[in-house]
Amino acid sequence: MDKTAFFQKFVAFTTAVHQVKHDLTKDLKPADITPVQYSILEYIAVQQPVTLSEISDCQHMSMPNTSREIRKLTEKGLCEKTAVAEDQRKQSIRLTPEGKAMMDKAFARIEARFFHRLQGASDEELKTIEQALDVLQAKVFHTE
Repeated sequence: MDKTAFFQKFVAFTTAVHQVKHDLTKDLKPADITPVQYSILEYIAVQQPVTLSEISDCQHMSMPNTSREIRKLTEKGLCEKTAVAEDQRKQSIRLTPEGKAMMDKAFARIEARFFHRLQGASDEELKTIEQALDVLQAKVFHTE
């Protein structure tokens, strides 16, 4: 196997993933939140509960900027912080019911766009895509 060509294919794939994510999520955020805030809410929705440091790391933001954005989202009633039982110094961040409802609505629109992209795929092709996603998740995109 030509590992350089294999890696270049992976780079092209991840670039395409970012472009498709952009296409699927454009024009979804409410007007009163920034793109950064939407991205944080999306991460919380998928990974909750999370900590400030996890958000900071995933979003490539400094801790002060992350804290400020979480404070703004909390003030808007979209997320909430609670103390972690094992370590009272840590805070766990979750979506509020209002934040969850907003993200559920966004994910429903993303799902519709996703299946629109796949409208010509057969059931067999959809099963192959699902299996490929499982392998990618297990071997490439897993978190440690």
